[in-house]
Amino acid sequence: MIDWALIGGSFLVAIVVGLTGMGGGALMTPMMMLFFNVPPLAAVSSDLVASAVMKPVGSVVHLRRGTVNLRLVGWLCAGSVPTAFCGVFLARAFAVTDGVKYALGVALLLAVAGMALKSWLGGRGGSSDARDIVVRPIPTLLVGMVGGLVVGVSSVGSGSLIIVALLVLYPALKANQLVGTDLVQAVPLVVSAALGHLLFGDFQMDLTLSLLIGSIPGVYLGARISSRAPGGLIRAMLAIVLLASALKLLDVDNVLTVWALAAATVVTVVGWRLKARAAARASSGSTDLEPAR
Repeated sequence: MIDWALIGGSFLVAIVVGLTGMGGGALMTPMMMLFFNVPPLAAVSSDLVASAVMKPVGSVVHLRRGTVNLRLVGWLCAGSVPTAFCGVFLARAFAVTDGVKYALGVALLLAVAGMALKSWLGGRGGSSDARDIVVRPIPTLLVGMVGGLVVGVSSVGSGSLIIVALLVLYPALKANQLVGTDLVQAVPLVVSAALGHLLFGDFQMDLTLSLLIGSIPGVYLGARISSRAPGGLIRAMLAIVLLASALKLLDVDNVLTVWALAAATVVTVVGWRLKARAAARASSGSTDLEPAR
């Protein structure tokens, strides 16, 4: 049966996925477990199958806008596709989901701190074209392997974990290029993990159908916005979604999570205004120093 509340929730989460490239597993799976009482394995399985259909929708938008590095995508997928399928077997054989979940939560908190520090100290310049980035094959392959394994085990990481690694490996990528490349590489990754869960997981057709009805228009809308939005706005949203994902992975109380996100939003707005004023003063100062003609 169609669950209209779940459709609404998946629509909102999918907008976040389209905007930032992350949040699918880290937000969608906890949402199903916490608010809709879906068993963990069923939530992971249905989320991955829905993501295998949802993520290509957002990917097409970024491919058309030229915000994807396909060579980078290829190296990531070479590592992630086989390990994602293997991760399903690990999840069933050793029940390692919780350990991976908590470790990823800590990693995301560190990533938020790193992004905040980087933004305050100077931000990201960015390349004019995603295709101009020089790819580092071996580190990128290793990132794909680790990311694929985590996704197969927990459904988390196709966006959140890999996008953090890309931030470190490729600081010249603009925010929308980062999102576009991450969305495209996630397609074969989640398809591989979804196939494993279709064969060995607890896939539920009615649950997945509700997710798809809400998530397909949501991810399209989010991707349309992110492919055109200013880099500063996307970076701020990346940091807030990372924080939300980390807190949910660490099982932080919902009330504390809301307060933490509200505080982070206020700090982001205040910091942005302070930087804008500083930039305006610097600009006016340089103008005053120019010789009169």
